[in-house]
Amino acid sequence: MRTVSPMMMSDMQPDPERHAAFYEGVLPKRLLAWVIDLVLIGLVTALIVPFTAFTALFFLPFLFLVVGFVYRWFTLSGRSATWGMRLMNIEFLDRNGQRFDSATALLHTLGYTVSMAFVMPQVLSVVLMLTSSRGQGLSDLVLGSVVINSPASR
Repeated sequence: MRTVSPMMMSDMQPDPERHAAFYEGVLPKRLLAWVIDLVLIGLVTALIVPFTAFTALFFLPFLFLVVGFVYRWFTLSGRSATWGMRLMNIEFLDRNGQRFDSATALLHTLGYTVSMAFVMPQVLSVVLMLTSSRGQGLSDLVLGSVVINSPASR
């Protein structure tokens, strides 16, 4: 069996037992990043409303959903982390240990959006994050992605 060093991370994901530092404290950071992202999405949504002559107030939840979807997809495509995640120094890796490309970011954002639309998938996702060795949510398990502390070398 091959030994994984942090330098070999581009080949695969770090093992949570042998490289626990990559996963240490990720769940609270992920929660804080989610709150930061929620606030940023809310601010962008609020900035858009006046430019619609305030008619966006009639479809505000839909606008919030669209802004959130575009925000997540755009930021995850760029550096495999939303701005909240960047502030918390965490990032996503795909099943091969690589940062998200645009297609993977789109699929993860779609999975996240669908799971947020229904109570049971969201509850399942939170339970999975709390109980899985890699702290993976439902979308993460489906795509094989993980959230880790960002290595300094990246």
